[in-house]
Amino acid sequence: DDSSIYLSFDGFKSVLQRGDEYSFIVARTSPGESPEDVAERATEKFRKRFNQKEGQEDFFIETFEEAISTYNTVLLVLNVILFLIALISVIVAGVNIANTMYTAVLERTKEIGIMKAIGSKNSDIMLVFIIESGVLGLVGGIIGIITGLIVANLGGAVASRYGLSMLKPYFPWWLVVGCALFAFLVGAVAGIFPALQASRQNPVDALRYE
Repeated sequence: DDSSIYLSFDGFKSVLQRGDEYSFIVARTSPGESPEDVAERATEKFRKRFNQKEGQEDFFIETFEEAISTYNTVLLVLNVILFLIALISVIVAGVNIANTMYTAVLERTKEIGIMKAIGSKNSDIMLVFIIESGVLGLVGGIIGIITGLIVANLGGAVASRYGLSMLKPYFPWWLVVGCALFAFLVGAVAGIFPALQASRQNPVDALRYE
């Protein structure tokens, strides 16, 4: 970590001249000792040293397990928030794709009539529009994936510059492929109702449509 400096205890006191003031202390328990028990005994000794009652301490002692638990709680909250944002984005994208496909059905009503006149089945017409809406979602998904890769790499570069090189973005192939397939699926589902409308067109009325 290029953003840290390691000093001996005596060197630290002589350079910073802070006396007995410390922001935090990291301690390691002896083998076989329970960190929870050690933390409890240390807390009691600090209370006696500073003459403080339980619940009124101006310090706290946290074990590694407690730190991980706090981190997991924060991570869970962030994941829930990100999930809700992603869910809203998916709903908005689906509505936009559905609107686009409804417009496409109206603009191609005469083409639908011709397809039916030459023997196309309702299922054939429905499949055409579902695939088209799926491709529309796939194109949007690919654009989103590329944008995400660029933003994540920029964020990783900034984090590395400030000494947080461990925050390096990771993009396994299955995640990229999964995102693309999910985008296609969202587009296809959003196009089901417009495709149903297209497949139920009366061929005679469709041919007369202007």
